[in-house]
Amino acid sequence: MRPQHVEDGDHEHHSNDNKNNNSSFSTSAYHMERVFPVYAMGIPNPLHSSAFHNNHLDISLHTIWDHIREEARFEAEREPILSSFLYASILSHDCLEQALAFVLANRLQNPTLLATHLMDIFCNLIMHDESIQRSIRLDLKAFKDRDPSCLSYCSTLLNTKGYHSLQVYRVAHALWGEGRKVLALALQSRVSEVFGIDIHPAAKIGDEILLDHGTRVVIGETAIVGNRVSLMQGVTLGETGKEGGDRHPKVAEGVLVGASAIILGNIRIGEGVKIVAGSLVLKDVPPHR
Repeated sequence: MRPQHVEDGDHEHHSNDNKNNNSSFSTSAYHMERVFPVYAMGIPNPLHSSAFHNNHLDISLHTIWDHIREEARFEAEREPILSSFLYASILSHDCLEQALAFVLANRLQNPTLLATHLMDIFCNLIMHDESIQRSIRLDLKAFKDRDPSCLSYCSTLLNTKGYHSLQVYRVAHALWGEGRKVLALALQSRVSEVFGIDIHPAAKIGDEILLDHGTRVVIGETAIVGNRVSLMQGVTLGETGKEGGDRHPKVAEGVLVGASAIILGNIRIGEGVKIVAGSLVLKDVPPHR
């Protein structure tokens, strides 16, 4: 079954685009920006060199923690009832890594999985892994830039379960790579219980990921998700049940997957593809469709 997709009736626009080398990408980006003007920001702009983009990004990432603290101070003054919560969660910490570990530990704790133990697990990994440190900032930017309901970096850090689930996955993925698979699976199970999001720790997920709402998102063990991907609620990257080994989808960068879309099997979703809500995808999809 072919995935549904949005058609553009402007044939003149297509013929003009075909005159340049970037016609396929330009047309796809044009479709996305008309239908999903905010979520389409996940598509990389071919007019920007990667060097310029990365340099600009690094400057922004460097200042995110300062922005979060400023936002927390402002909210504490505006809502005094939240001042203790904001102090404990953000203002009492020296860096984003510590604050995130505190927030995650308190969201996931239960009577047998104590917040202090969880905080130690998260801090020990995040504070010593530069790739995770970069990813937690890139994901924050993705939510702030591409989620229309996002109020601030601060609100995402404190309240957004899609963001929280992603960061616990990143810790669990690192644990899985170290051979600590039982602990990694315990974190996966706890996230599924608390947030209703199930990401296998062996899956490979890039940066600047947006899990909008996140509820009922399932990402299987051998799935690969590229950079700047947006997944709406209810998305499944699963298996058909007819194969073993490498059996889950490979999603390239800049892809948007609509709510409750189901993608099954070891298939490839090309760069810049948009899959609309409710689609069932069982075959490869070429880039920029």
